Amino acid sequence: MKDAERQQQLESPFLPPIEEPQDPTIRQAYDMARKQFGKVHTPLKVFCARMPPEFFELFTWMHELSEKLTLPQETVSLIGLRVAGINSCSFCVDIARSFVIKMGMNEAKFNALEEYHTSPLFTDAERAALDYVTELTKNKAVNPETFARLASYYSGRQICEIVWLVAIEHLQNMTNIGLNIHSDMLCDISRKQVMRRSES
Repeated sequence: MKDAERQQQLESPFLPPIEEPQDPTIRQAYDMARKQFGKVHTPLKVFCARMPPEFFELFTWMHELSEKLTLPQETVSLIGLRVAGINSCSFCVDIARSFVIKMGMNEAKFNALEEYHTSPLFTDAERAALDYVTELTKNKAVNPETFARLASYYSGRQICEIVWLVAIEHLQNMTNIGLNIHSDMLCDISRKQVMRRSES
């Protein structure tokens, strides 16, 4: 096998994408994805298209629940990206960064996420939250001192929201990693959409 073919095989999902789903709910989801992202993203074509539509509805419901969170949207995005980065889910990193671009957040801050301990772009509260999610994701356990630092900045509800964000990010990460789903280059699509809007 040639190197290029080998590389393509490594980057391809373990299951082939389904381009024409039979279920009407999933067909509608494809149409929604095209409008929102400019394409049908791979997890939808590989995972959701093979499962009962209730599984797609579960992911939709989780995102709807996340809209009820009281945490700042930037903090929500930082937590999701931190967990996805630790878990090496390139699709989740890509789609999260695409939302950052669409929502006009400070990209320099997200670029500096690996240096959140020392970067002046982060607040002490954000550092406490990122320390917590990093420890929870890497160790599957949290030091009491780490939790105490978190609790000094966030309410009980907000702490539960942070736990929720870590949990649903893990679910999405493992779904994509388990099926060898990689980046869909959604960041590039988002940049082009933002540029077109600014020019119009």
